Amino acid sequence: MSKRIEYIIEDIKEQYLEKDNNIPWIIGFSGGKDSTVVLTLVWKALLSIRKDFGNEFLKRQIYVVNNDTLVENPIIADYIIEVLEYVRIAATDQKLPISVQITKPKLEDSFWISFLGKGYPVPNNTFRWCTDRLKIKPTTQFILDKVDVMGEAIVLIGTRMSESATRAKSIRRHEIKGKRLTKHPLNPNTYTYPPIKDLQLEEVWYILNREPSPWGYDNRKLFQIYADASADDYECPNVITDKTQPACGQSRFGCWVCTVVKEDKSMNALINNGNQWMQPLLEYRNEMVEGRNISENRCSTRRNGQVAQDANGHNQGNYTFEYRYGMLKKLLQLQLDMQKVKPHMELISNQELVAIQINWYRDGYFSPKVTDIYNEVYNRNMPFENMQYQERLILEKVCVDHPEDYHLINDLVSLQKSKTILMNNNGLQGDIEKRLDNYLNSQ
Repeated sequence: MSKRIEYIIEDIKEQYLEKDNNIPWIIGFSGGKDSTVVLTLVWKALLSIRKDFGNEFLKRQIYVVNNDTLVENPIIADYIIEVLEYVRIAATDQKLPISVQITKPKLEDSFWISFLGKGYPVPNNTFRWCTDRLKIKPTTQFILDKVDVMGEAIVLIGTRMSESATRAKSIRRHEIKGKRLTKHPLNPNTYTYPPIKDLQLEEVWYILNREPSPWGYDNRKLFQIYADASADDYECPNVITDKTQPACGQSRFGCWVCTVVKEDKSMNALINNGNQWMQPLLEYRNEMVEGRNISENRCSTRRNGQVAQDANGHNQGNYTFEYRYGMLKKLLQLQLDMQKVKPHMELISNQELVAIQINWYRDGYFSPKVTDIYNEVYNRNMPFENMQYQERLILEKVCVDHPEDYHLINDLVSLQKSKTILMNNNGLQGDIEKRLDNYLNSQ
């Protein structure tokens, strides 16, 4: 082990042993090389503290936090699940104050709800709604929860000076001379600690290749993923500490649906290096990019009713219902095809499908339904219905002479239940009135 690495471990030990009421540490763990090195060195520091001073000095809780956007690159997603399980087991076996936490976006903020449910145009450099909804908000909420309990929190990040001039400038801007910790630029009562800020890329790989993983994982798997996906310079940051940081669009490992960049180099590289099964995912992602600014796919107004057309009459509002419908059908077909190769793979959850239907109701679209699309693609009923089976049978009997009334009542019940699912009753009366107006106008 080099003197520089030994120095970093000693630095981590000193900070851990600081008399600060044992403010909890939060390690943003993306599964990439830098966050893996941070966790490795912290782990080694804890073992050294135990050796030097005993277990009674291991009082500070450390949370290893991974943010699951629900649309992660499948290879990375599988890798992270495996690694985190190793971390959980090893931390328990070694009796270390380390626990694993996974954060996820709220249902109403997920990518598919935003894109297919609400009709948001997929992100680009000028409309990058994904970073905040999928990454910043979930991890920020976790940090704030810890601050509420403990009063303060310290976030350990894998940012390095040598990564880029932007990263170096950001680190220096927030540095307090002579201090390890800096104020978190986004969250109150929160500090950041970049223990590996001075490491070079070669040193990062030295640690991963020469130092055995303290939780017993084979780091060669990580090296191989990087080798197969060799494209850009960074993996996607897990805990955003500065809004100037590059988002997933400039990252090595991000979301498979990322549309911020024109070309997903990492996915292309993974496909070219033996993962041909990912090709349909790339094609769907490319179709989202190509269809983004086609006027026929967009409404002439935004969701708030504001006119959204350019000087040439080109529509710039949210996606039309027809486009959303078509892209959802293609997504479900893609998922079905993927599951023939990877049976465990879930591109979109049943809960998200329910939420999409809810948003369609809110927009006044009651037919065709999400269930219709699912049933057509999978050739079976969805594993949920808006009404209980017995309720539907009774309602069908009552409305046998007026089937249109059955559909109306079912839709109204669905609207009411939708508010419960999304924990938001705002606009319920308006949604019901809109559905009743549609019914009356059709008579």
